[in-house]
Order: sequence, then structure tokens, then C-alpha cells
Amino acid sequence: MSNILQLQNNKADLQQTRLHSEPMPQLHEGEALLRICRLALTTNNITYAAFGETPHLRYWNFYPTTDQAWFHMPAWGFAEIVESSVGGLAKGERFYGFWPIASHVVMKPVRVGERGFYDGAEHRLELTSAYNQYQRISTDAAYRAEDENYQMLLRPLFITSFMLADFLEDNNFFGAKRIVVSSASSKTAYGTAFCLENNANVELIGLTSSGNTDFVDNLGCYARAMAYDDVEQLDASVPTLYVDFAGNNALRNRIHDHFKDNLMHSCFAGSSQNHEHLSAADAPTHGPAPQPYFAPYQIKKRNADWGAAEVTRKFNEAQLAFIQRTKNPQQPWMLVNEHQGLGQAQQLVEDLVAGRIDPKEGHAVVLG
Repeated sequence: MSNILQLQNNKADLQQTRLHSEPMPQLHEGEALLRICRLALTTNNITYAAFGETPHLRYWNFYPTTDQAWFHMPAWGFAEIVESSVGGLAKGERFYGFWPIASHVVMKPVRVGERGFYDGAEHRLELTSAYNQYQRISTDAAYRAEDENYQMLLRPLFITSFMLADFLEDNNFFGAKRIVVSSASSKTAYGTAFCLENNANVELIGLTSSGNTDFVDNLGCYARAMAYDDVEQLDASVPTLYVDFAGNNALRNRIHDHFKDNLMHSCFAGSSQNHEHLSAADAPTHGPAPQPYFAPYQIKKRNADWGAAEVTRKFNEAQLAFIQRTKNPQQPWMLVNEHQGLGQAQQLVEDLVAGRIDPKEGHAVVLG
């Protein structure tokens, strides 16, 4: 075990990847070496990559590389302690969290407790705290060993879905009676619809490509699916809220132009189709200014409103229900494909960047 193997992407061209080997560093006091066991790769990871330099996100900063032209894409999954000089962390313990796509990682665990630890590496101190927390599986009430693939594929997306649905309900849908969701076949989008499907105050419309309308309709959590080309067929007099998971400037502007002042809120929540920033030059001329949505802000609000334990309880309950719905053997929403090793992960990342992924599939990388 003399080297750490890493999968890296070129900052100037996300589809350009490389496998990079570095010598295994000597552990210092207060550090731990973890072997990364299993990772989930989705279009969400590509969003992390595309917005790596966005000030409040800074995804490129979590795992810096020694070459400034390349970055290390983070992914959610599971890892085990190989070696530790930190009290309270035992060899072989398994943790869920935000890891680099690599064979191993060295961390500086702090605030070690029953729930897990935080990575206290100096470069991460100013980054979003939620991404620096690592959960022991032994104390995670929502953990099921047989559901590891589903947990790592869905949990990081579903926390966005769950808190987004809560944010919209918390704001009474900004007065809207209809929610139009783009990229409706994406897991984060239909996770949001799952959380809202029993709310009789709003109608959920799933926008998707013409080839995905049957898939979106068959999910059953949208009132109906529509192809992007047909959005102007919607009655523009109905107060409408737009949730943008596609990041498509032209589509967003068409929606703003169609609904005009009856567009009550425009929420930017993802970027499945666009790896560039939505620029001010492309801002819509009608309706409200699009607002970015960031789940940690709503989590912070609800921690204050309900207490962290109740937020966790509510989320765990919803997540378990969502996983059961997603893997329902009679009508599964997602089929999991496993990819062995970083070599297969490299091809998978390139396919994700290029959009060569079936929305019904989830992809897990097994590293050991």
C-alpha cells in the first residue's frame, strides 16, 4: 500500500479525466487514513464539478490537488478506518460521508463523538460544515447494510429534495398553485416531487425531454409529464412556481416569457444540462429574478425551528420511505449498476459529463 490512486478532472474540460498516483503520506498525530470502499456517482457530482469555484460552494476546495489545472471531484459513499492516531476511532470502523474519488484519503478528525467526526483539515474550515461531517454507520438510525448503494445514491440528493420541498411549503409556495419542475427525470427532482405529491394545494408538472416523458409519467409523483417543447401549452394565467433542475438558460427564459407576472417564484436548484454558470447577461426579462436554492440554509433554519434531532428524525423517516419507493421490485424507480475500480469510474465520469446516462439507472463504484 505505497500509493494513493486518485481520479481527477481537468478544470478547463470536465470530460478530460486522468488516474493520478501519489505516494502514501506518513501519518502525523491527529490524522487518520481511510480506505474508500464504495461511492455513488450521479449528475449531482457533475454539478459539484461545474460549480467548483462558486463562492458559497467551492467544491474544488475540499480535496485540493498538487496540480492547479486539475481538480478532485468529491462523491458520497462509505470508507473504513485503516490507521488512526485519534482517540475514539477504531480500525475497521465504517463511515458515511463526502470523499474524494480515490483509493484512500488522509483526514484530520476533530469533534469525535457518538455520531462520528468532522474533518478538521485547515483548508476545510471555511467550507460548508455539512460536507465536513462523517457519520458512523453504527449510530446512524437510517442505515441499512443492504441499502448502502441506495443510501449513498439518494441521501445527498434527497436531503436537497426534502429541504427544498420544505422550503417551498414553508413559504406557502410563494402564492403559486402549480409547480413546474425541469429535468423531472433526475433523482433530485423526483425526490422533491415525492415529498410534495400529497399536497393538494399545488399541481406538479414534470418537464423532461420527449424521450423521458413515459418514465416521468410512470413515476406517479407528478400530476403529468410534459416535453420541453410543449411548455407554452400550460395555462399562463395560473400562478406558477418554477423549479429549475436543468440549468438551461433558454428554457428558463421561455418559462419566464410565458408566465410573466404569474410566475410567482423562480428557483435554481441544479444544473443537469448546463455546466456553465447562469450569467446575468442571460437573465430573463419577465417575472421574478431567479433565486439560487442552497439546502444548508433551510437546514439551519429548521434546526433552529425544530431542533437538530427532530430535523434528523423527519429526514430519516422520509428517506427510508423514499428508498423503499425507489427500489420497489414491482415498479422500481432506479436500477443500480455497480462499477468495479477507478478505471471503470473514469469511464463513468466521462459518460456523466457527456449526458450518456439513463435516468432510471443509478451508478455505484465499488473500490473494495
